[in-house]
Amino acid sequence: MSAKDWCFVLLAAACACPADAAAQASDPPVVGFLSSQSAGPFEHLVTAFHEGLLQAGYVEGENVTVEYRWAEGDSTRLAGLAAELVERDVDVIFSSGGAATALAAKTATAIIPIVFNTGGDPVSLGLVESLNQPGANVTGVNILSNVLEAKRLGLLIEAVPGEGDRPLAVLLNPTNPNSQLQMRDVLAVFGSGGEQVEILGASDDAAIEAAFLRIEAIGARGLLVGADPFFNSRRSLIISASERLFIPTIYEQREFVVAGGLMSYGTSLTEAYRQGGLYAGRILQGERPSSLPVLQSAKFEFVINLRTASALGLTLPASLLLAATEFVE
Repeated sequence: MSAKDWCFVLLAAACACPADAAAQASDPPVVGFLSSQSAGPFEHLVTAFHEGLLQAGYVEGENVTVEYRWAEGDSTRLAGLAAELVERDVDVIFSSGGAATALAAKTATAIIPIVFNTGGDPVSLGLVESLNQPGANVTGVNILSNVLEAKRLGLLIEAVPGEGDRPLAVLLNPTNPNSQLQMRDVLAVFGSGGEQVEILGASDDAAIEAAFLRIEAIGARGLLVGADPFFNSRRSLIISASERLFIPTIYEQREFVVAGGLMSYGTSLTEAYRQGGLYAGRILQGERPSSLPVLQSAKFEFVINLRTASALGLTLPASLLLAATEFVE
């Protein structure tokens, strides 16, 4: 090869390298969105997450890419899905749908920043060192859903006061890392006596059906469905079973009431997902998870479906109606 040819090759390489580097530098950051749920019923929450990203200056498809991984209600898939996001080398992972999702993400990586959205105590779960100083690579939003079972039971008792020896029923998921705390809070409500309760467990569709058969057999006058991502993913199944038995039921999320459930009490999921998106965006901007304190949701919603109450032949006391923050008609 002549000296002239070598000069041409070197010149071409010199021109190409900066262009390649610029192309690589312009690649948008990647957010991994890991959820124990299914995409369809949670579309509005994904929208809320994007609103949070937008507050930080990020728009999917323009200056950020989002990789979605949905477990479809099967928590056994979470570890593999989290590993996929780590292999993809995402810049931050947003974990939603409960403690199991957050724990799967934390187990998968000690390097990639993680923003969780969970209802249990993140300190006792081992996700963070403290709420104000999370430490390591994890922070997020605590929606407090698993510590509100006693409050929800109180509202249910007010809606369906005692009728002889007819008990109340409580449905919990024994595989939920918070289930023991939920059971403790439920039993504390009945510690003073005077009320009967039957606690039922379900972690798959067959067990949900079996639980409702038992609820029918004992003639329960009301049902509390505990806060749990799996139950959220089986919303239609649980609501239809409650309708079949004409049993007044209270849930953790307004989404159940919008879909036909009687009542719900809990924090705003849309606000929690917006906060999660904002935290993910702030981390993309360079902030460290250890410097972002765990947020605790402060917006509570008590929602009543008046149409469902009428279908149940239920006359709700004025105290409940005055306490409601929203009615579905």
